[in-house]
Amino acid sequence: MGMLTIGAFAKACRLSPKALRLYDELDLLRPARVDPETGYRYYAVEQLEQARLVAWLRRLGMPLARIRRVCALDDADAAREIRVYWARVEAETAMRRELAAFLVDHLSSTSRKDTTMLELRYCALSDPGLVRTANQDAAYAGARVLAVADGFGPGGAPASSAAVEALRYLDREPLPAGGVLSLLEDAVRGATEAVREAAGPDAGAGTTLTAGVWTGSQLALVHIGDSRAYLLREGGLFRITHDHTVVQSMIDEGRLTAEEALTHPQRALLLRALTGGGTTAVPDLRLHDARPGDRYLLCSDGLSGVVPDEEIRGVLTSAPAPDEAVRTLVGAANAAGGPDNVSCVVADVMEAA
Repeated sequence: MGMLTIGAFAKACRLSPKALRLYDELDLLRPARVDPETGYRYYAVEQLEQARLVAWLRRLGMPLARIRRVCALDDADAAREIRVYWARVEAETAMRRELAAFLVDHLSSTSRKDTTMLELRYCALSDPGLVRTANQDAAYAGARVLAVADGFGPGGAPASSAAVEALRYLDREPLPAGGVLSLLEDAVRGATEAVREAAGPDAGAGTTLTAGVWTGSQLALVHIGDSRAYLLREGGLFRITHDHTVVQSMIDEGRLTAEEALTHPQRALLLRALTGGGTTAVPDLRLHDARPGDRYLLCSDGLSGVVPDEEIRGVLTSAPAPDEAVRTLVGAANAAGGPDNVSCVVADVMEAA
């Protein structure tokens, strides 16, 4: 059996020595022999074919965990797995293309300066689902405030209610011109303190929070956790929040695909939330320009975790009014098994009468 040094093997398969050492540690491409005194790695010539396959799959952007599975298959099954992976990549690329087009359009447009007054038509609905005995979600919709919170831990229900309640006063508060984000920051600090008081000293209890404050032409968004905000605009559905979860961070780093994340054992593990105890997490804050005809959806993961985005888009496109939309969405989550509490807020942007 011919042997190559790690340097010669790296040149032959077009993988760097650093990558080869990483793949050794991950049990993806073990060297044929390791010198017991120097620790130097040697590879068999027969390993070049597998190494080249690994290099090609990495150029495709395939995560290492999936490459390990492909390398364990025979040629026919490996080809099918690569075909399935690439179809998923093309679908995700199409979604990103739509999102990029939306962002370019959104960021290129100037803020609304005409005198057209806009208002919201809205509805909120929360349901315990078919499995949970209690509802730890909270949902609220008003003329200015839209909010969804998903509590967790022993104090989850009072924590989610406290977070939403801490924002409801903004329904009546005069909004300072150009200062809505500062006002929202103050409200979030109040929500953080309210959650701490409601959840008690247990850092394992708390809530997500996704909320919007309507200014008349913009939605000021606050977001922390894995509840979500979506925008339906001209038939396209865009997620306008970013999950603060372990699996989302792994997707961002290229270690997981969105498909793999759906069944990952840590898919519900949060990186950021409003909690009891002494920890402080900072929510995302942003302003979102609105247009007549826009439809916003805020929801807990009891919906987004079980109902595919395409089905959500179909409901939001076809339901004529927010009340019908939230009822249909909750029904879809329960039809999919209702494994979690599910909460939805739908708000339509309309020209004021």
